[in-house]
Amino acid sequence: MKVIIRDNAREGGLWAAHYIASRIREKAARTDKPFVLGLPTGSTPLNTYAELVRMVKAGEISFKNVISFNMDEYAGLPVEHPESYHSFMFKNLFDHIDEPLENIHILNGNAADPAAECAAYERAIEQAGGIDLFLGGIGEDGHIAFNEPFSPLTSRTRLVTLTQDTREVNSRFFGGDPEAVPAQAMSVGVATVMDAREVVILAFGSKKARALASAIEGPMSHYNTVSALQNHPAGIIVCDEAAIGEVKVNSYRYFKAVEAAENRL
Repeated sequence: MKVIIRDNAREGGLWAAHYIASRIREKAARTDKPFVLGLPTGSTPLNTYAELVRMVKAGEISFKNVISFNMDEYAGLPVEHPESYHSFMFKNLFDHIDEPLENIHILNGNAADPAAECAAYERAIEQAGGIDLFLGGIGEDGHIAFNEPFSPLTSRTRLVTLTQDTREVNSRFFGGDPEAVPAQAMSVGVATVMDAREVVILAFGSKKARALASAIEGPMSHYNTVSALQNHPAGIIVCDEAAIGEVKVNSYRYFKAVEAAENRL
C-alpha cells in the first residue's frame, strides 16, 4: 500500500486527477483498448472531477476511449432526482467531458429485478476487460462504496441496506432528514473493487482519521471494509494532513520518506 499525503483536500484531489490522467495516457500509448475506470460519488472526489474537467477542456486528456463504471446508486430513487448518483455524475463530470454516453455505466436503482441488475453489472465489467483503476472514497466508519461494516470482503455487486449512520451522514444532501435518504442502495462489492488493477482511495478531513488509521495500521477486517486495500498489489491512499492525523508518527514518516525517495528516481 502506498499513501500519498497532501496539505489539504484540494491538493489531494488534484494529485488523484493527474494520476488518473497519466494512467489513461500510459495505456493509450501501448494499446487501442479502452481504459476502464471505476468512479465514486459524494463530496470527496469533487476536486478530482473538477480538475479532470479542466484537463479535458484544455485538451490535456481525452475520455473518448474511456469506459466508466460507477460504484453505487440509491435504490428506488428516480434517476432525475437531484440527489441520485446519475444526476450527481452528469452534473459534476459527464456533462463536461468527452466520454461517449454508451461508455457510461451506472447501476439502475429502479430495476425490477435488483439481483439480475447487479449480476449484469458484474458481467459488463468483465466484458469490458476488467477495471484498470478504481477511484473510491472512505466512509467515517471505514466503508468503501456502500459496503457497510461487516460486509464480506468477498462481496460482489448487490443490493445493500444502509446503516443509520450512513443515512445520517448523507442526510446533508436530503435537507438534513435521515429518513429522506433511501434505506437501500445497489453497490459494487469489496471484491469488485479489489479486482481492479489499481485502486486509489481518497480520504480527506479529520472525520476520516480514525477509520483511515485503522485501514492502514489495523488488521484487515470486514468491520473496516477499506482495509482490504492492504492486500492489493497496487493500492494507493491519497489523504490530507487532517485525515492522516491518527496514524503513528513513524508510519507518517515512512510514507513521506517513500514518496520523497520515489520522486528522486
